[in-house]
Amino acid sequence: MTVAYIIVVNGAILSMAGMPYEAVTLATLIVCFAGCMLMALWANSPLIIVPGMGDNAFFVFTLVLSFGLTWQQSLTAVLFAGIVFALAAFTKGAVYLSRSIPQSMVHAMTAGIGLFIAFLGLKNGGLIVASEGTFVTLGDFSNPHTLTTILTLLIVLPLFLRNVKGNFLIGILAGTLIGALLGIVDFSSLRDFSISFKGYDSIFAAYDFSEIVTVNFWTAVFSLSMVIIFQNMGAQLGMLSDKSKFQRSFQANSVSVVAASLFGCSPATTAAESATGIAAGGRTGLTSFTAGLLFIPALFLIPLFKVIPNEAIAPVLIIVGCLMVQSLKQVPFDDFTEAFPAYLMLALMPLTFSIANGLAFGFIAYPIVKLVTGKRKEVSGTMYVIAFFFLLYFLLGSI
Repeated sequence: MTVAYIIVVNGAILSMAGMPYEAVTLATLIVCFAGCMLMALWANSPLIIVPGMGDNAFFVFTLVLSFGLTWQQSLTAVLFAGIVFALAAFTKGAVYLSRSIPQSMVHAMTAGIGLFIAFLGLKNGGLIVASEGTFVTLGDFSNPHTLTTILTLLIVLPLFLRNVKGNFLIGILAGTLIGALLGIVDFSSLRDFSISFKGYDSIFAAYDFSEIVTVNFWTAVFSLSMVIIFQNMGAQLGMLSDKSKFQRSFQANSVSVVAASLFGCSPATTAAESATGIAAGGRTGLTSFTAGLLFIPALFLIPLFKVIPNEAIAPVLIIVGCLMVQSLKQVPFDDFTEAFPAYLMLALMPLTFSIANGLAFGFIAYPIVKLVTGKRKEVSGTMYVIAFFFLLYFLLGSI
């Protein structure tokens, strides 16, 4: 119930890249089902796999809008990034990385992505708008779009705080009703509730390898690989009480990314909402198996999902962002050499509208501040290698 909102949100975000909404929503459901089955049957893990909120934003705003790739070329980038992820997961690379990266960086990654998601929600909900003088400013509260977002947030937040079952779904439905009353909802999609795979063939295995020989493409692949590997590592290590399940869970996640590219979707990720299932007592793959099965009935509701406006979804993004930011509690801000790289991640992910840029600045800054303060022994060799590749990411991106 807590993660079902991704069916609505993912299609809305990926459609910004020019992908057909109905087809992408169908792909989202398939990826959720397949990812959860992988996690259940291969890893026997309670973690849930869905298309990631940070990852779909990275797909649209970084791969398509920043790197200038088409969505077909971006799916190809997801394929190669998934292969890189799998190589790390099925070798000793994953375990080695998990031991080499400072915990402060892992927690800062999660928090930075949370701020990015929150900023996206504020922007899509009209609470933050563009301004020539100050870059961004507060939106017009009399605007029906902004008003829908505010009223929906006032409904969702109390439900969430009181742990009401299905709070996000209830909030999205309430927001849609509010939007309808304020005249911002289009009900035309409700004329046809038949299940149709028409149009899905346009995104299934829709790879475009035409840019594979360009530096721009491989810079995109590298950036995406870094994002998905480290954010999923941080999420899984943070949520799994039984760390012996990490390696297989990480492997299942990597295969789900490759599968997502095939099905026509942005990368799959370990959902933050997995924590709700674990908190309710989930310890084995039965949790993820059950969640995967429950995505199937959603096939019948795709026309209904299309009715839901962005303003009804924005409050969910804002709250999920806050959940992820709470990982900041684990960052030792009393040690400036740990705090400053984390701070750069937090600031630059939303302000540059790029998860990759925030990661790059953080990983480059970490060994620098340790070296200049005489703490080089606290930096693993792996961190120097990662910093070098992120520096290369900036250099190649400027060519």
